[in-house]
Amino acid sequence: MNAEEAMRLAIGQGDQVKGGTYPNPPVGAVILDRDGDIAGVGGTQPVGGPHAEVIALRRAGERARGGTAVVTLEPCNHHGRTPPCVDALVAAGLASVVYAVKDPNPVAAQGAARLAAAGVEVRSGILADEVAGGALREWLHKQRTGKPHVTWKFATSVDGRSAAADGSSQWITSEAARADVHRKRAVVDAIVVGTGTVFMDDPALTARLPDGSLADRQPLRVVVGMREISSDARVLNDDSRTMVIRTRDPLEVIAAMSDRVDVLVEGGPTLAGAFLRAGVVDRIVAYVAPILLGGPITAVDDVGVLSIAHAQRWRFDGMDRIGPDVRLSLVPNDNR
Repeated sequence: MNAEEAMRLAIGQGDQVKGGTYPNPPVGAVILDRDGDIAGVGGTQPVGGPHAEVIALRRAGERARGGTAVVTLEPCNHHGRTPPCVDALVAAGLASVVYAVKDPNPVAAQGAARLAAAGVEVRSGILADEVAGGALREWLHKQRTGKPHVTWKFATSVDGRSAAADGSSQWITSEAARADVHRKRAVVDAIVVGTGTVFMDDPALTARLPDGSLADRQPLRVVVGMREISSDARVLNDDSRTMVIRTRDPLEVIAAMSDRVDVLVEGGPTLAGAFLRAGVVDRIVAYVAPILLGGPITAVDDVGVLSIAHAQRWRFDGMDRIGPDVRLSLVPNDNR
């Protein structure tokens, strides 16, 4: 197995642990023995547990000596709740370490330099774009900006309607698309909606498995707006924790969730418009169904665009078929 093939396997390990490592990054690691065969794989465990490299090394045992570690993120070089991963890699007698993305955290960085100083061959940048746009996307954003990564998720007809003229919206997209949303909910730190959505749809905002049962991990539910919501609202049930923020200012909402990494905005057109006008949306995920609805209810209200010259410009970074629907992923052209 070459380094790129091993990195794809490491990416898969990071995907598997995403959502369960907070506040640590969801890292994947693969250990190849001297002959290039897989000796061990691992992903970072929940906080306080071992990191991906340590899990992979344990599974590899003595086969790691003289081999190669392939890791999605530069191995850490600091002692937090666990010892530095570079120490474990050096002690295992590895000949080389390959990683995709440099650690932007100055406290944990310089792992590559430590490894090189210990005589370990180090290579970087393998599948870096794929890794940076995958499980590590939100964590890397948090490290660079100090703010949570915000994704606006919505479902729409092909003509951009989020509901029919009578207000009915269940269900625009397919069961497959809804299952995909629940998988996403199970790995994010928080879901944000406005009071209008609570009044209109009474959502539970939980992550559910295909059989309808609750997923093991549930996001924080965040309701924003000035109106009081009923104590009987499903968003206040015991399925997860809920934060109610009395504001219409997206910047205040972001500040209230400053300790979070991955935030999903699922509110209606008014909330979406406010977040887009404030410039705090880092990614758009749109589930587009092959139906036509017409009518006045669009996916987003005013975003502050008065002419085509002032349009918000986004670029696609992913397009996938989800059952009969299409999932589009977009990021700002300014790469913020």
